[in-house]
Amino acid sequence: MSEKKKLSEKFYEVIDHEGVVSITSWGVVPHVVNTWNSFLVITEDERILIPAYGFRKTEKNIKVNNEVKLTLGSKDVEGYKNYPGTGFLIEGTAAYIESGEEYDFMKEKFSFLSRVFEVTVTKAKQML
Repeated sequence: MSEKKKLSEKFYEVIDHEGVVSITSWGVVPHVVNTWNSFLVITEDERILIPAYGFRKTEKNIKVNNEVKLTLGSKDVEGYKNYPGTGFLIEGTAAYIESGEEYDFMKEKFSFLSRVFEVTVTKAKQML
């Protein structure tokens, strides 16, 4: 029996449009870092891979507490009740990938990365 998908079709529609992704971590100190919708790569098992160049404070936090929250959206994707735009709150756990097949794949797509920020999604909620 297959596991229920956490990421909806609407989520995929949102990441097909450009927008800001905010990643919040807390461990040493609360910290927010940003990236772009177009930098998100979703694996078959619904992990989110993000090219990381900086993300140093986030990395320090992840070593203490690997829980993260991501928010993202697009004004170009219709939300609930014809709302002009929609967004998501994603909760999950994070890790860094520094070698291997997924690292190589991401490095080919995003030459600037020094690591891959991996989020294992535990919850995804459409907000608008």
